[in-house]
Amino acid sequence: MDFAAGALVFPGGAVDQADRDLARAIDWSEPLEETAARIAAIRETLEESGLAIGFASPPNLAQVSKLRDALTQGNPFSTIIQSHGLELALDQLVPFSRWHPSGAERAIRRVYDTRFYVVRAPEGQVACVDSTENVRLFWKGAQATIDLCEAGHGQIIYPTRRNLERLALFDSYEAIVAHAASFPVEKVCPWVEERDGERHLCIPDHLGYPITSEPMGSVRRG
Repeated sequence: MDFAAGALVFPGGAVDQADRDLARAIDWSEPLEETAARIAAIRETLEESGLAIGFASPPNLAQVSKLRDALTQGNPFSTIIQSHGLELALDQLVPFSRWHPSGAERAIRRVYDTRFYVVRAPEGQVACVDSTENVRLFWKGAQATIDLCEAGHGQIIYPTRRNLERLALFDSYEAIVAHAASFPVEKVCPWVEERDGERHLCIPDHLGYPITSEPMGSVRRG
């Protein structure tokens, strides 16, 4: 892949025009781009991991497989969910953070305006690889994933690490949601500055992150 090849990342992907078209057809209180982003998050999570999040009534395992296969075949997401009589529950996705590199950070090859959401894992569903964009999936706690990478068994880029460190502060979905609600979801735009004679990549210290800088020599950005 052109971005974060070989790295451990959260499921995700780009908002496409079909997501925006579906967002316009949904009567919801959030702005169009936020609505489309949540639709894209549901669609991409299903496509990449086989987990059906964000549905009012969770589809059964047979439906999940059919939904994913239909996405892989290029069928529109709106058509797929309508044919199965499913309804999206966009409020199940809780805004956690939003990252958008700028300034000096634009030296990286690709720049994304990325929204991160917290969502409860669907019961009875098991993630599996799509063998195209990903070749390995696993379920671990945030700190366990950091420890895995520290031991040399995985790599994570800067935003993933900062978000894992923040998630690792809590031991339940409820605690994370309460924490997320107590901080504004402002764009995190990392910058480079010198600290104690060493260049660091930094983020704001008022958005709930326990670690807000890292020496540039250890940073992986994409």
